[in-house]
Amino acid sequence: MCNERPLARQRGMTLIELIMFMVIVSVGIAGILGAINVSTRNSADPMIRKQQQAIAESLLEEVQLAPFTFCDPIDPNVRTAASAAACAILPARQVGEARPFDNVIEYDGIALGPPIPDITGTAVPAIAAYSAAIAVAPAALGGIAAASGDALLITVTVTPPSGPALTQQGYRTRYAPNATP
Repeated sequence: MCNERPLARQRGMTLIELIMFMVIVSVGIAGILGAINVSTRNSADPMIRKQQQAIAESLLEEVQLAPFTFCDPIDPNVRTAASAAACAILPARQVGEARPFDNVIEYDGIALGPPIPDITGTAVPAIAAYSAAIAVAPAALGGIAAASGDALLITVTVTPPSGPALTQQGYRTRYAPNATP
């Protein structure tokens, strides 16, 4: 036994080395678990954003597909009017009138929800906590002056139960001013 080297007798770790190892590993695991926690907590955000986008796109499409005539569809001059001056009744939302409206302009100032109903007026349970607002305003577009009223900027804003609102915009031009639904 006299021939053995003194360093060769040491095996394993000292208590201090073991404690240091445990502290370092604990800090590393806490950091990893913290990152996983943040990731898990925010994992629903893409779904909320996609739902907002789907709601905004469907409402924007509904508004863009509505007729954009000079006169209200019940006006006898609706099929012949060459300007709003030739109308007896201008497009306006009637009291109690439900979507879909018969003119793009009638969507201005609409607030929906919560819950946001579909086009038939039925509430959609999956998006029950969302709300939306629609604004329609004259806009300049290409060679069309805003004052002419022949181009409209449609703005749809969708607000989720939590988080920021999403705004989507689109245009509608008066390309068929005498076409009625």
